[in-house]
Amino acid sequence: MNRRAKLLILFTATAVAGALGVLGITAATAATAGPITGLGGKCVDVAGASSANGTAVQLYDCNGSTAQSWTVGAADRTVRALGKCLDVTAAGTANGTTTQLYDCNGTAAQQWTSNGATLVNAGSGKCLDATGQSSANGTRLQIWSCTGAANQSWTLPGGTTTPTTPPAAGLDPAVAPGGNFDLSIWQLQLPIGSPGAPTTIPASQLKGPNGYTNPTYFFTDKTDGSMTFWAPEKGVTTPNSNYARSELREMNASGSAADWRLAGSHKLSATLRIPSVTQNVCVGQVHLGSGGTSTKPLLELYYRPNGDIILGTENSPDGGQTLHTVGNVPLGTKWSYVIAITGGNTIKLTVNGSTTSYAIPSSFNQYGMYFKAGSYNQSSSDSTTNGAKVKFYALTVSHG
Repeated sequence: MNRRAKLLILFTATAVAGALGVLGITAATAATAGPITGLGGKCVDVAGASSANGTAVQLYDCNGSTAQSWTVGAADRTVRALGKCLDVTAAGTANGTTTQLYDCNGTAAQQWTSNGATLVNAGSGKCLDATGQSSANGTRLQIWSCTGAANQSWTLPGGTTTPTTPPAAGLDPAVAPGGNFDLSIWQLQLPIGSPGAPTTIPASQLKGPNGYTNPTYFFTDKTDGSMTFWAPEKGVTTPNSNYARSELREMNASGSAADWRLAGSHKLSATLRIPSVTQNVCVGQVHLGSGGTSTKPLLELYYRPNGDIILGTENSPDGGQTLHTVGNVPLGTKWSYVIAITGGNTIKLTVNGSTTSYAIPSSFNQYGMYFKAGSYNQSSSDSTTNGAKVKFYALTVSHG
């Protein structure tokens, strides 16, 4: 059988394992108590050393008191002081929502992961942030979209800065995404352009180290070399969707649109992590092409702020989606997936090495198919700061 392989970037198990330094998982941070320091060398502090529910969490001169002694790295991903948890007020997800001390209750509003030098809240996908980039005593701590700024950088107990993700093997942080990934078989759609007509960037402009990049929506992360996609809740959408996306669409090497049939073997493999998401983001798809009038996907792979990875399989070309929870990975953690179509009638999904299979209804047989990958945000609002950021470290497409 003639096989066609499209290799975008290779990765090693060592690189993947080395990047799994996540608060609540690594032994180095497990159950460690002490100060958390941030902007201006100030400490994360419980106002007035009060353990009452609703007490403000703020920046303050480090003084060695129990109000500044935080336990991090527990299995439940909490950050605790005075016997209570660092909590996002009313489980809010909007930029500027304040943090407080509150009874530990196991909700996502009290779960935090380490992402680079930041602390990311699982319920909102946003970063612990010193309001107004101020280091003055009494500055309230809040959640805000992750920016990488100094007011979102924290050092955990023991003097260890929250672990950063090193450049993955083979990724050059200094080049455009096309310098690390063979983008000659992809077209990029962005959440900008005219209403109903998002901007698309052809493969001819994407490929190469000096290829297309957009500092907001599609770029190489200078810290880890990842191909990074950002999709806000407010952006230009296609006529058939209410959601904005920064996403790759599979093409043929000739420049024509990919439109393969279910017969044979087709595989999309990726290594990625999601540092921020508001409600839900689609990170991989098999979409219907020619052969009928449906504009539905065959399947979509979703990620949610609580870490759930969910496969949505379409019941028929007319619609109706069945959701399957296929894994859970904490926000900011690197993970991998393989979406495989085999034998013309089976979906095989592998998430971090665990495989599940799903039958494809015969009503899809008349359609051509193509892969999509990136950040297809599944929530909309008037916000241009809320959204989903997805970082790819590896992407492979093959057909045979």
